[in-house]
Amino acid sequence: MTYTIEHLARRLRDVRKAQGMSQRTLSAKAGFPQSHISKIESGAVDLRVSSLVEIARVLGLELELVPRNSVSAVRAIARRTKQNAPDQFQSAMHDVGRARPAYSLDAEEDG
Repeated sequence: MTYTIEHLARRLRDVRKAQGMSQRTLSAKAGFPQSHISKIESGAVDLRVSSLVEIARVLGLELELVPRNSVSAVRAIARRTKQNAPDQFQSAMHDVGRARPAYSLDAEEDG
């Protein structure tokens, strides 16, 4: 699958709407003007990586670079997670402040 700015912007918009979050709320939490969120979602501006990371964080999403040959496996796991525990999945999507990655790069961060 080829990703375009429009594809990413559409996914961000879809997740925001699924969470019942307005552009105004997202903008306040991400630290961008609402007009900038609107322009990102409509594809009117080029989405910077730093903006993408911050918006994704607010929406409870994690950005990962996945080897191309593993994409279908990652998608299957994500679908299964959402199907098996939809209430928990939605709760986790709303509870960004307490979300933690399921892995650590440093063994010293086991606490």
